[in-house]
Amino acid sequence: MSRDTRWKALLELLVERGRLDVEEAAAELSVSPATIRRDFDRLAEQQMLVRTRGGALVHGVSYELPLRYKIARRPSEKQRIAKAVAELVAPGEAVGLTGGTTTTEVARALAVRGDLSSGSPALTVVTNALNIANELAVRPQFKIVVTGGVARAQSYELVGPLADGVLGRITLDVAVLGVVAFDAVHGAAAHDEAEAAINRLLCERAGRVVVAADSTKLGRRAFAGICAAEAVDTLVTDTAADADAVRGFEEAGIRVLTV
Repeated sequence: MSRDTRWKALLELLVERGRLDVEEAAAELSVSPATIRRDFDRLAEQQMLVRTRGGALVHGVSYELPLRYKIARRPSEKQRIAKAVAELVAPGEAVGLTGGTTTTEVARALAVRGDLSSGSPALTVVTNALNIANELAVRPQFKIVVTGGVARAQSYELVGPLADGVLGRITLDVAVLGVVAFDAVHGAAAHDEAEAAINRLLCERAGRVVVAADSTKLGRRAFAGICAAEAVDTLVTDTAADADAVRGFEEAGIRVLTV
């Protein structure tokens, strides 16, 4: 396992559990405790974690793992979700994509759809995510609109009033949201309030709203609200979704697709 891969795995485990001790992390990654101690020290120097005696703590109460350190957790689920979301988009439509690992997979699924291989344009994609714009810009049949704004290092998303100016002048057929939490009572949410504000604008400019979220995001709450559950038309998730949670979304008037 390379150092890069090991660091990503450590940070994912830390975000998931809140704290790790050296022996636990060494056993999880099948490396020596000495290697984990060095990793914790280097990551602490980069302010990616808080070093403790014998282990490490997550850095802050509302910690969000930067996208460049994220491993594709639940990759098969996210790819299935992305394919199903992409199939909800019709040729010629204007689609808004927020940032995140699942929406990045949606962009890739759209890029390989055979019926979107030509057109003028085959699809208009509006995004505030630099990595998504970069991936799709090589598709000449897609019209790519980037919102502008200030880049967030954590998610490669552009936020702030510059992005507001662009979004206030466009109309979308569909907005696809990647979220960190989605609850039938509390709605969709993100960790960061500036990111949530842009996502909210995308929803407001769209004829329909699709949330693309794996089952681990459901029934959870996060700091910054994006929109109420009632503003969402369709939720696409995986088959591990809790039946009671699915029922709650359906009772809120949301179409739920499990894949």
